[in-house]
Amino acid sequence: MSALEDDWRADLDAVDARLVDDYQSGFPVEPRPFRAVGEALGVSETEALARVERLRERGVFRRFGAVLNPPVIGSSTLAAVRAPEDRFEEIAGVINGYRQVNHNYRRDHEWNVWFVVTAGSRATRDRILAEIEERTGCAVLNLPMLTDYYIDLEFPVVNEDRFAREARAAREVPADGEVPHDGAENAPNGRAAEATTVTATRISEEATADLTDLDRRLLLEIQSGFPLSLTPYADVADAIDADTGEVVAAVRRLLDAGCVKRVGCVVNHVVTGFDANCMVVWDVPDDELDARGGRVGGLPYVTLCYHRPRRPEHGWPYNLFTMIHGRDPETVDAKIDELAADYLPFDHERLYSTATLKQTGAQYEELVGE
Repeated sequence: MSALEDDWRADLDAVDARLVDDYQSGFPVEPRPFRAVGEALGVSETEALARVERLRERGVFRRFGAVLNPPVIGSSTLAAVRAPEDRFEEIAGVINGYRQVNHNYRRDHEWNVWFVVTAGSRATRDRILAEIEERTGCAVLNLPMLTDYYIDLEFPVVNEDRFAREARAAREVPADGEVPHDGAENAPNGRAAEATTVTATRISEEATADLTDLDRRLLLEIQSGFPLSLTPYADVADAIDADTGEVVAAVRRLLDAGCVKRVGCVVNHVVTGFDANCMVVWDVPDDELDARGGRVGGLPYVTLCYHRPRRPEHGWPYNLFTMIHGRDPETVDAKIDELAADYLPFDHERLYSTATLKQTGAQYEELVGE
């Protein structure tokens, strides 16, 4: 469990709880966003800002701002290597040395280093993978996302839930995999439960977003978060020599285009106790992949579900990836058992993360040049 396991909620009041659970997305995209948030929470604009600042300082929030969508903006892939124990730190250091590597985890598996590379183009991405392979002497498992069934790391954390969205999962999930709207009285913090919408979205490795010059400058400026001020959009506009109205309109446009997933407060799931997180890989018959992926992606306790390629040349037979976030391994294992028994009766492996080697926002500097 995290260092704040026993006390991170101790001094949070109802307003803090709503900030944490209700504003992971949907933060107003307008010149004075904290004014609107304060009005909704019954506090002043300055107090709303101060509370977000305090929660970030305590580590409950990683950052405030936009969550970008790497596969839409540029070219992204999940990769892995098998690092010998006596060279583990060396190899991890080589990988982490690339600024295009934004996530890197040690996992309890033969393939023990798992990292994400995000670049402005597939050519740059693949060049980095080739360099890592050459410099480390380790074969690289390249697993780009091919189909996105469901990806959502936004879930309530100010609770006693043992796994993500436990309160929602306790209600019956209908056969179509969607959770019905059933009224605020049955939802955490009085909020109506939202249906889990699952669509099989194909991801092209060659696709890049149709970005304007303003979009590119904006994405580079906000990739690590917005300024924590009463006027974050004006501050960003000043930094990129643009008009505040242009920046607000551009963020809204990038949200609509899928380049930005959401705007809000990014929760640190480890600090809030959700540190027993398991990536499960499944060997699903290809002709059943969409049906199975869509069904599993609709389950409330599945936070990620997507299709990546098999790599038989590396002895990698798995094509469906799921992620479950929980507060203890036993509970997470029980949900995986449920997946295997009721939804995915296929060979699978459970890859628990045992250490965070690197975790930053994706870096998009190449977008300017490419």
